[in-house]
Amino acid sequence: MSSKTPTDVTAADEPHQEISGLLEQMGAAPAPTFHSLSPEGAREMINAMFPTPEEPEPVAETMDLSIGDDGIPIRVYVPEGEGPYPTLLYLHGGGWVVGDIDLYDATCRAITNEADCMVVSVGYRLAPEYEFPTPLEDCYTAAEWVFDTADAMQIDTDNVAIGGDSAGGNLATAVTLLARERDGPTFDHQVLLYPVTDHEFDTTSYEENAEGYLLTKADMEWFWDHYLRDDLDAMSPYASPLKAERLEGLPSATVATCGFDPLCDEGAAYAARLEDAGVDVTHHHYDDAIHGIAQMLVEPMDLTRGRDLIDDVATDLQRVFD
Repeated sequence: MSSKTPTDVTAADEPHQEISGLLEQMGAAPAPTFHSLSPEGAREMINAMFPTPEEPEPVAETMDLSIGDDGIPIRVYVPEGEGPYPTLLYLHGGGWVVGDIDLYDATCRAITNEADCMVVSVGYRLAPEYEFPTPLEDCYTAAEWVFDTADAMQIDTDNVAIGGDSAGGNLATAVTLLARERDGPTFDHQVLLYPVTDHEFDTTSYEENAEGYLLTKADMEWFWDHYLRDDLDAMSPYASPLKAERLEGLPSATVATCGFDPLCDEGAAYAARLEDAGVDVTHHHYDDAIHGIAQMLVEPMDLTRGRDLIDDVATDLQRVFD
């Protein structure tokens, strides 16, 4: 089920049957938790969890590039047809600690084809080697690159969106806040998939989904501890966008939340704050889904709810780009 009411974030009686089956399989052969591992161990574990398909979903073209003074890797996915192309700058999830361009390849390919747009995926530097705000500044550099190289890359600057999932959603919100304050890149839309929006752990969804649905409360505390330098960072709106004093003037937004996700309530709260600030918001709530479904597009975890989310995102992007 997907609803578009920003306040409707209740969970279903139980997860979707495919998700329940996946959780049962994982429970039969339990893996270590993120918070029990070193960052290096967590990266190895998540790479093993999400297999690389033998034949990736085809797109017209892909380009692996390096940008900025620090050599930030990006991968550009080009759709069929002729440019200039509407474009989505995509920032991957992984709690700022794990994840990379390769891990989100299937997600970006699916969005490219379903939304018929170019996707620029950013391999920002990870914590704890690079703490806040370095990953954010890497993403801001990528945002500037999209506009600075628009002619050469065949990017339609009248139709550029920014988005990401989980920690990537957090970074996307923060880039839009930075761009507003710095009079920087102007985005037409933001796509926030079950985003991290606040350094707090006291919501109902944190209490009800603390364990048992892949992402746990203890995991999120571990991720935050690696990302932030100190407690003062946690109060910054560029780390906790829900703490921003004002959200007026930000791009229209697609916000997705999942019923069995510790982050559900803070995502819904951010959607409501945006709407209160006069921002046009479409909120998709998947009451029977768990955190991470946008990434679960490759067998053996090619989930219906993951495909539903990609379809909804593509529909919203096409509406904006039209």
